[in-house]
Parts: sequence; C-alpha cells; structure tokens
Amino acid sequence: MSLPKRLIVALAALLLLPGPAQSLRAQQQVTVELQEPVVTPAPANNGAGPLWCYGAPLVVRSGERVFVSIVETLPNVPPLCNTRWQLWERTSDGWKVVAQDRQQRQREPCPIALLPPSRLFLSANPSLEPVGTRYGRCRPTVYAFDLDSLGEPVAVELPAWEGRPTFTDHSYRGFAADRLRGELLVLNIDARTSEQFVSYRDARGRWHARGKIRFPIRACYPQVALRAGRACVLAIGDIVEPVAAWRAAKREVLKREWDYVFRRLFFTWTDDVARKPFAPPIELDSAERTCGFIRNLDLYLETDGTAHVLYTKRLFQYPFLRDRFFQGEPNVETLEYAVLRGGKLLQRRTLVRYVEGSQGLRVDYARLHVDRAGRLYVLAAATAFAPGSAVSGNYWALVTARDGPLRLHPLPFPRPFTVFFTNTPRGGSEPSDVIDVFGIVSGGGATLWYGRARIVRRNRSR
Repeated sequence: MSLPKRLIVALAALLLLPGPAQSLRAQQQVTVELQEPVVTPAPANNGAGPLWCYGAPLVVRSGERVFVSIVETLPNVPPLCNTRWQLWERTSDGWKVVAQDRQQRQREPCPIALLPPSRLFLSANPSLEPVGTRYGRCRPTVYAFDLDSLGEPVAVELPAWEGRPTFTDHSYRGFAADRLRGELLVLNIDARTSEQFVSYRDARGRWHARGKIRFPIRACYPQVALRAGRACVLAIGDIVEPVAAWRAAKREVLKREWDYVFRRLFFTWTDDVARKPFAPPIELDSAERTCGFIRNLDLYLETDGTAHVLYTKRLFQYPFLRDRFFQGEPNVETLEYAVLRGGKLLQRRTLVRYVEGSQGLRVDYARLHVDRAGRLYVLAAATAFAPGSAVSGNYWALVTARDGPLRLHPLPFPRPFTVFFTNTPRGGSEPSDVIDVFGIVSGGGATLWYGRARIVRRNRSR
C-alpha cells in the first residue's frame, strides 16, 4: 500500500477515537524531519537482540550531536558472549563508528548516558569466561568517554556492589543519569537470587553499593530514573508460566518446553538514593487472572518525586489460550498511564483502548518524551484497523491533566517504527523539542533505523 493510502486509512481510524472536535488543532504539532537506516547487525543468535535492553537508553542527544549504542556480532564466535559494543555518531557525512570495544565480549547491548559538560558513559557487562561459555561470570563495567576527543575511553570504572553477587551474561541491567547533579545509577540482576543489585555514582565520580531490590518474583528489563537525589524503578515479572494447565497448552501449541510470562508490573522508589534503600516494591498492575501480557514501556521522574509510568496491557497473552480457557471473551489491549509519588498511586488512566475485531487504533509500543517547556508527550507505534485493512503507523499525543483517552495524531515516518528508543532524560538527554527515534521499522528486517521529529508551536484554529 502506498504511503498516501496508508495515511488515509490511519486517519479514518482516528476518526473513531473519542476526543475534542476535529476543528480544534493542538497548540503543539510534531513533524517528521528525516528517517534513515543506520546499520544491519549480523544475527548473534544468543537470545539478546540489538534492542534487548529496551528498559535502558540506547540513544542520547548532546546539543546537536546524536549518539547510539550498537552491538557488533563477532564472526565465528559461538554464543552466548559473542558481541562487542560500538558507539556511533551521526555526522555531516552520515553515521560513523566513533568508539568500539576491541577486546571484551558480551551478550547484550550496552546502554549509554550523558553527563555535562562533555561526558558519555557506556554500561557494559564483559565476560570473564572462555569463548563459548553459557551463563558464565561477567563483570559489570562502565566506560567514560570525552565527547571532545572520542576514541578510547578516558576511564574504565567498576561499580560497587553489596556483598558478592552472582553476575552472568544475563544482566537485565538498568542505567540512568541525572544530568543536573552529575550522578549515575546502575542495576544488575543476581543470577542466583534474582535480586536487582544497585550501584550509585555520585557527582565526584565515586561508586557506592546501595543494596538490592527484592521483587516478589524475578523482575527484569527495568526502566530506571534518577533525579534530584530521588530514584525509581519500573520492572516486569519474568518467570516461566506458573499455571500448569496454561503451561501444558503452550507446550502443545508452541512446541517448546518453556514460555516466559510478563504479566505482573512492579514499581519501587527511594527519596534519597545516596542514603536510603529502595522501598519494598509495589505491584502496580497485573494480568495474572487471564494469562495476559504487560510490557513496561517508559518512566519519567519529576524533581518532587512524581513518577509518570507508561505500559501496555493485553487481556490474553495468546488467542489460543483465550479460546480454550476463556471462551467468548474478546481480547482487549490498552495503553496505560499511571502517576505515583512516594509509592502512592495518584492517577491511573487508560490512554488508548482497543477491542479485538473493532475499528480504531491498537497501540503496540510507546515511549514518553519531555519537551523543553516540560510538557509530556506519548510517541506510539500502533496498528490502525479499518474494514478490510490493518496498517502500521506512528502517532503522537500531548499528555494533559484531563481524564479519559488520548487523541493520537499521525506522525508520518515513511517506514513506521515498531520498537524504538528515544532521547529520554533518563539517559541524561536534555528535555528537547527534538525527538530522536532509534529502532526497527515495519518490514525492515534486522536493520536499525534513525528518525528525527520536531515539536512546533501552532495557534488553535477558530
């Protein structure tokens, strides 16, 4: 389908969504400036793709400079630790590698973060074991770079940890920066106990062990935010299917012995990360009753400790489970938003709701973005359903204080992003009217793409 037809279908679906009258235009508009491929990494076949660490940032913006972290697959090296990190920058001549690992091996992509005036930090997890070792020991490491003279890191730092945790090639780590205070926070999971260990880097560059977070079950892919001395963590439960009947049905249909489930969402916080441990996690939401699916998407932290949480929720994980155990119930998929402070839920709101078989938008993935005026936006990948068609596209919306669903506006990237990262403040990028998007696109295979959008102010029409 050509691009104009795609947009026509998407706009038709939008007309079905509730919201203000069509004659009223938002004061803000988001426009697409460019979209381009960056690189196609060779498959590593180690269980961790180039966007595997979706909770931690892989793209950052420093002024007019944009950097992304990409994994390089090592040829003829067996899994699991068979990749190395590369740091890429978008220059006037296109995307170029400006720093890379030439010695260590690891399994996962490596998140990045910025601290002013000119430091970039990369969180790595290099293996300590021989080539081909699976589930072997690794040493969490943070590399510091000078943006004014990129190449070799100016420092190699080892975060401090409480006790003697067991760290392996499955780190499930989080990474966050507070650009105003010059601080960093790293989380890394203990492979034996499933506790998330916490290490904090103060403004003087000293690392401090800050204990561990015990979730009710193993929780992974954390989004971590650090601001004004406060910190919070959003993580999703990640365990093998615990219900015997559902597990047996999955083995029968999926033809595999395991199936990890993501349906309990957890949140924890501390109001003084340098001195106080994280509070016992609370369960923010659950799709446990219906064998559903939740994906933690993004997290934004204000200076007063108010946390904005974004996630998707699907009533049933797989259609065949619904058909077998919940006959007659339609699948419902929603984009959910919650606001918390001090562990208290201040607001819970369904931003977009899609019922199986209906017309409208189903949000498949989303991120939060903060502009230079402090306004909060949602950037989404969604499928627009209309009679006889289902079209992928990208959308944006301004999050306001009003209740009810969002009106999503088309964001016409020529190749719609499906899973993506943005220049989040969690990674030390300044709130900005420029939105950097880095990820994969619909029909684009394994190629990693970059896109740039911009927020512009427009008056309301009368």
